[in-house]
Amino acid sequence: MSLRPRNSVFIGIAGLQLLALASCKRSQPEPPSAPVLAESGVAAEPDQTAPKVGVPIPQPRSTTPPPTEIWKEFSGDNAFDEVRKQVGVGPRPSGSAELESARKLITTALAAHGWDVELQPFTDETPRGPVKFVNVIARFSATTARPAPTNTQRTIVCSHYDTKRFSTIQFVGASDGASSTGALLELARVLALDPALAAKVELVFFDGEEAFVQFDEKDGLYGSRFYARALHESHRAGQFKFGILWDMIGDKDLTITLSPDSPQPLTKQLLATADALGLRSYFGYHSLPIYDDHIPLIQAKIPTVDIIDFDYLPWHSADDKLDKLSPESLQKIGAVTLRFLYDTLGK
Repeated sequence: MSLRPRNSVFIGIAGLQLLALASCKRSQPEPPSAPVLAESGVAAEPDQTAPKVGVPIPQPRSTTPPPTEIWKEFSGDNAFDEVRKQVGVGPRPSGSAELESARKLITTALAAHGWDVELQPFTDETPRGPVKFVNVIARFSATTARPAPTNTQRTIVCSHYDTKRFSTIQFVGASDGASSTGALLELARVLALDPALAAKVELVFFDGEEAFVQFDEKDGLYGSRFYARALHESHRAGQFKFGILWDMIGDKDLTITLSPDSPQPLTKQLLATADALGLRSYFGYHSLPIYDDHIPLIQAKIPTVDIIDFDYLPWHSADDKLDKLSPESLQKIGAVTLRFLYDTLGK
């Protein structure tokens, strides 16, 4: 993810073009404006030759009645365990064997909680040449139908699971990549306790969020751009009411920095949920708009909020390790998100 300067144009729900972006570390030349989704710069096509193997069979779901306060079921400790597994793989840049190992951890956990997994492979051009990427999509069936139908989902909750490639440091991305991935797997476990609610949620783990050189309309956000384009082309985008992106949510000193150009009705509801749980003090706004995986979804006319802690000093450094994170931070974000989903979709 990166930041856009103050004079950048807000990408509204109508899918206006994205204009400029800049690194939060230093000023960058202004790139060309990004095309709207219908004219997406994503030149990739589905990799039809990629084998669709290794996707575990979902396990039978529990027949226990759903909990009445499902947000209280989210375990920060469970989420942290999943984060630890991701970090244990080591650096996980796109196209690497390590990212494939991380992906197997994700698909195995999802299937264990009863989710049907779809791998979405594609190849895209990067500043380092063509790279194969794989998004992981999970859906839940409220009935015995298998695979889960693709028309019951009303919201997208997503994260990226890759880490930025560095040649000079050992970057394991504890917060930037692993924290949101681990928490999303715990969210999958808890949602499975309420099949009717779970069936309304599409979970997505994006590959290729990180830029190979510098974020612009062609470098970075590879997975979310491809996924959003696929939604547009399959005419599924219209079934989603909203999206929630998690990124860098594990910092011990949790300070959520929402992008100031976040979709206002959605953000207002989310902050009201945080207030109801006594967690509003952990949510604020960043001074600059943030360029992250929510942007392609907004371009696809799905209002999406990026729940991100960009006030994180170890960002893109060798110090982004597990000791900077806490289960309590993951717990807070999981509870707010689950309560919001329940209030919005579950009643």
